Amino acid sequence: MGRVKLKNMVFYGYHGVVEQEKVLGGKYEVDIEFEFDMTSAIKTDHLRDTISYEEIYQLVQDIVTHSKFHLIEALAGKLLRVIFNTYPVDLVLVRIRKPNAPVKGVLDTVEVEISRTREEMRKLL
Repeated sequence: MGRVKLKNMVFYGYHGVVEQEKVLGGKYEVDIEFEFDMTSAIKTDHLRDTISYEEIYQLVQDIVTHSKFHLIEALAGKLLRVIFNTYPVDLVLVRIRKPNAPVKGVLDTVEVEISRTREEMRKLL
């Protein structure tokens, strides 16, 4: 088993409850971590025997920039479902940060983190 991490991918999206967020959009920072059996990739050194992090990046970019959700929890759930449905992963962790969240106060970011195993996802679907 091994883990791949894509850290601090930054996209512009239109997610939120406040009307301004839906119209003007905002920056979203996304981390994805996934575990899978890397035995073949280690032996062969071929891209076909691994999960392409470029493909994962493109998938995340497409979902964050083209979908619209009220909650970043729902956005994280969509990322989990699509990754599990597309790739032979055993565990996925999604972290989404929302800088400049509309909060009456001073804070750096709001962050949601969701982690699921394939077995946990089966129970949810």
